[in-house]
Amino acid sequence: MTVNGAAASLEATAEVPASGEVVGRVLGTQAASPLSFWVGLEPGKVLQLDDVVVTRREVPGYGPVLMAGVVSTVEARHEGAAYDSDVFLIADGALPAAVVEVAEVRVTRVEPEVFVPPLPGATVYLARGGDRDQALYFDVMERRVPLGMGRDGQPLYVNFDFLDGTRGAHVSISGVSGVATKTSFATFLLYSIFNSGVLRDESANTKALIFSVKGEDLLFLDHDNLRLDESARGVYGRLGLPARAFGSVHVFAPPRPGDPNGVPHVAARTQGVSAFYWTLVEFCAEELLRFVFADADDERAGYSLLVGQVAARLKAWAEPVGDGGAVMVRGTACRTFADLVELLSDELQDEAGRQEWTGAQTPLGTVNAFLRRLRSAVRALSPIIRGDLPFYRNHSVSTSDAQVSIVDLHNLPERAQRFVVGVVLRGEFHRKESSGTARPLLFVVLDELNKYAPREGDSPIKEILLDVAERGRSLGVILIGAQQTASEVERRIVSNSAVRVAGRLDPAEAARSEYGWLPPAVRERATIAKPGTMFVAQPEIPVPLAVAFPFPAWATRPAEAAARAATATSEDPFKGLPGVEDDIPPF
Repeated sequence: MTVNGAAASLEATAEVPASGEVVGRVLGTQAASPLSFWVGLEPGKVLQLDDVVVTRREVPGYGPVLMAGVVSTVEARHEGAAYDSDVFLIADGALPAAVVEVAEVRVTRVEPEVFVPPLPGATVYLARGGDRDQALYFDVMERRVPLGMGRDGQPLYVNFDFLDGTRGAHVSISGVSGVATKTSFATFLLYSIFNSGVLRDESANTKALIFSVKGEDLLFLDHDNLRLDESARGVYGRLGLPARAFGSVHVFAPPRPGDPNGVPHVAARTQGVSAFYWTLVEFCAEELLRFVFADADDERAGYSLLVGQVAARLKAWAEPVGDGGAVMVRGTACRTFADLVELLSDELQDEAGRQEWTGAQTPLGTVNAFLRRLRSAVRALSPIIRGDLPFYRNHSVSTSDAQVSIVDLHNLPERAQRFVVGVVLRGEFHRKESSGTARPLLFVVLDELNKYAPREGDSPIKEILLDVAERGRSLGVILIGAQQTASEVERRIVSNSAVRVAGRLDPAEAARSEYGWLPPAVRERATIAKPGTMFVAQPEIPVPLAVAFPFPAWATRPAEAAARAATATSEDPFKGLPGVEDDIPPF
């Protein structure tokens, strides 16, 4: 049943009886309100948490009013027992008593909006079909994205209007590392968006950018999962999705340290992988020095002004040398990042040179602190800031080559990971900004958001992520951020997320105010949630939905990856390189 307005909903409510089985009646011993009520279960009937139920009341002047809700509490007790020890007498048959089960229902929808309580004794039904769609607002979602299955074995959806910027944007996913399956849910959500039909003609041009920080598990999204069985395929069928891998994936990885050819530093995957790095020319011309100081502590250290001054001088004074990305700065050639750092060290430690670089009197202590931090970055950043590799192929991270672009960071130190995330995000955000249109969309998946946008302090990456959170909706940049602790993430980023998701939570974390969108009972459940179960809140539905998303149809680790036919493309980073065979198998 599809309903497009309140009048149509009322008409449908009047004509269509409840489609589910009778489970009980509204209690008269507990006060019922327009927002919640209790149900006494009939003998032999069972309600569990998250079941959707409906009841109706005839209201004079309005006709039948549907009241639908989700079970939030279920209790069982002995009726007739006065003491705790009576349970043994009752079990032995020496004391008469009855076992009573009751359930509390949180109202999700009243149609039409006549806010009166259900009457005691009113029949309560399990919601099925059109009633369930009404209860969960699925009937008014014109563009529904499958999230997974509910506890009743039926599909659950999120309204795409709250994902693509129409009425909201961004997703925040929280949960314990290794148990909450945050990344798995994020990739399934992307897959569902790409394959559910909500993108229509924009599907081919909509892109996703994924930063991978945990091993090579995300590098095989375009390989079918060997462990996918018929039961899991059936779940995809019920969700209206094909059970297959992502169709278009391009992986970017840093070069192997010390490799003169810039071969990507990956172990299990050898095709569809490109090396990424930045030349010294780009580093100077684009003023990327500020992303070397991308830690929040750097902004508090007192040398942030010096960073900007030095970056501006590098942009003005650096000149390209040869075709390998090297630069000439004030008569000194720099072919590696270490060379450039050494040049800056010599120049800034000289009093006359310091005056020219900073344009003002700068305390030597500030300069030394700046140089200590800069020297400590040489080892981390040397593999990705280069002036010694020829321009024989593209070395930039780009989202134009495939629907899903994966930037592999797991082989880089944390300092280098920050640099890559900051520079790539800035480039993609500026590209979308200059395009002048929000379409096609770009989805950005970023794990460990609390590391890049911490609640305290400022950094260049945090500024970009705040820009994405606050202006990305209008530019078509949608952030899917994941973190273990939402309490440690910048508030404005979390508050701008229209869709919030929680997996397994640490009990102390679950008690924080950032999870106020979870009702108390759901908070408790989140501390024992199994992998694959997520609690999803969206603005249209007043209670979070407990979602079980299906087993991935794509490989989540190298051992699960089905072989794909090898195709020689211009993006094959190994093709034609010296010392590399052309017939390397995919794994």
